[in-house]
Amino acid sequence: MATSRTGSSSSSTTPRSSSSVEEFQQVLNERKRKRMASNREAARRSRMRKQKQLDDLMGQVSQLAHENNQILVNINITTQIYLNIEAENAVLRAQMAELSTRLQSLNEINDFINSNNGVFGYDHPNNYEAAHDHHHHQVNDDTLMNNPWGCFYGNQPLNIASADMIMY
Repeated sequence: MATSRTGSSSSSTTPRSSSSVEEFQQVLNERKRKRMASNREAARRSRMRKQKQLDDLMGQVSQLAHENNQILVNINITTQIYLNIEAENAVLRAQMAELSTRLQSLNEINDFINSNNGVFGYDHPNNYEAAHDHHHHQVNDDTLMNNPWGCFYGNQPLNIASADMIMY
């Protein structure tokens, strides 16, 4: 009898255990399906994040390339302005050197005319009034030959050289 119970109980537990194994298998399969679905969704979200990150980086690359082009344009414009100013400065330096040379020459002429060389009929600048005390001073050919600047003879000294007098 004990055998029959065991036999009957084993026969009754076998169908139950096979159904619980099937239920357990279904639960495992359901969990596996949910996990796979969850993994697929996580992978999809990860791909979307990576795509968004890639799109953002591509946008930054585009923006930085545009900014670089603007900077290059500004550098080119600034370089051109610099070169123009440098060329203008070179012209102004050359003009200044030429005008300085002319001024020096004119000052030398002025110094020569005002020197005490006696060309104008007086030996020293302090004697100028004494040499021109008489009102009827005669200018003869000898005086003009000794004075190449005959137009400055008398009371017309060259004191200041004007840039307006210089012809370019």
